[in-house]
Amino acid sequence: MKKASRKGSRLRLFIFASAAVIILTVSLGINSIRNSKEEIDEPQELSLNLLITNELNDLEETRKLDSQIERFMREWQLKGASLAVMKDEKLIYSKGYGWADEEMGVRMEPSHILRIASLSKLITAAGIMKLAEDSIISLDSRIFGKGGLLPFPADEDISDPRVRRITIEHLLRHRGGFTLRAGDPMFSTKLMSSRLKIDSVPCNDQIIEYCASRRLGFDPGNGTRYSNLGYVILSRVIEEVTGMSYEDYIKNEILKPAGIVDMHIANNYYEERYPNEVRYYEPSNEPLVESYNGSGQMAQRCYGGNNIKALQGAGAWVGSPSEILLFVASIDGKSGVADILSNESIRIMTSSTSQTLPIGWAKATSSGEWSRTGTLSGSSALLKYQKNGISWILVTNTSSWKGATFPRQIDRLIKNGLNRVSEWPERDLFELRILQ
Repeated sequence: MKKASRKGSRLRLFIFASAAVIILTVSLGINSIRNSKEEIDEPQELSLNLLITNELNDLEETRKLDSQIERFMREWQLKGASLAVMKDEKLIYSKGYGWADEEMGVRMEPSHILRIASLSKLITAAGIMKLAEDSIISLDSRIFGKGGLLPFPADEDISDPRVRRITIEHLLRHRGGFTLRAGDPMFSTKLMSSRLKIDSVPCNDQIIEYCASRRLGFDPGNGTRYSNLGYVILSRVIEEVTGMSYEDYIKNEILKPAGIVDMHIANNYYEERYPNEVRYYEPSNEPLVESYNGSGQMAQRCYGGNNIKALQGAGAWVGSPSEILLFVASIDGKSGVADILSNESIRIMTSSTSQTLPIGWAKATSSGEWSRTGTLSGSSALLKYQKNGISWILVTNTSSWKGATFPRQIDRLIKNGLNRVSEWPERDLFELRILQ
């Protein structure tokens, strides 16, 4: 990279950091006026993603990367996407592409938050590991039956004695014995209502109780079957042992200590979106489905067809790529960003064998490369932590007909795109947090 280019990058960072100071000052001034008649316990914290703009990331060094992403979006008919790149625990790039909400004329910016689907499992796993560090639970703690962490189903209602052997670690590694032979209960609301003989939408406790009362597909610990239900159960365990809602515990004990303030549990409908949340899109030929709520109305899967909120720690978080990378930097065992978990917890999470999955992550190699995918109707995400010091995440607000395999296309795209960046600017957008 030419020295002039590097200096230009630094100058741009200085200019926009200064602008962020002005914006923040004005924002705090407005808040003080707005709340002049109210008692304020502590100042509100502005999230990292709200301090970053596309203009700040309009860099000569990334022109080819940007062009590849834009071409990819046209090829796959994606409305919008958001990318963040971290190098050696420094956020060096965060940019939005296309539309956050085409109907409203809103372009995608780094400030927007998106559904991250099964990346949520990594957040839940961190919460469980924190509880284990605090000696509130252990990875060997049993979930069901007498002495189990959950008070339901009643011990006498457990028909398969193997259910009593399910542990926290079994669920973390998808080895609890639950299978999809009758479909995913978290995406089969109507079927679950029928089996429970109820006319309403079943709550998660009812789904858990029903599934834990039935025969398992394999002995806990002796097989691996990907299970959303397992992470919904873990979400419920967090609530049971802390007395807090799952979302509150994760926000207070995991996200806030990491400096993250703009991640939330998703809602089901467009009208319920967060102020800076994107609109979600499905392929143009995707048929409508019957609404999960039993109303008989037809809906898109991303807006009422599926009960996204009920996924909780299995797939319901929304967040920005920049804050997600800040979270990753907080659980990687490196010294640049303070970790919220111990090195031992991080080692356990990233350990795996040919027979077992890592905890929270989808893949983890002995060389130190980790990855996590996430797919829902209306969104797709891929997070990669690489041994060369570069980590990245790309999230779209449009799903593909390829479904859960679409992240493979994203992987090829970003690998090729990153190779076209000869040298990254020397900066750390995480430092924008010090403005507060």
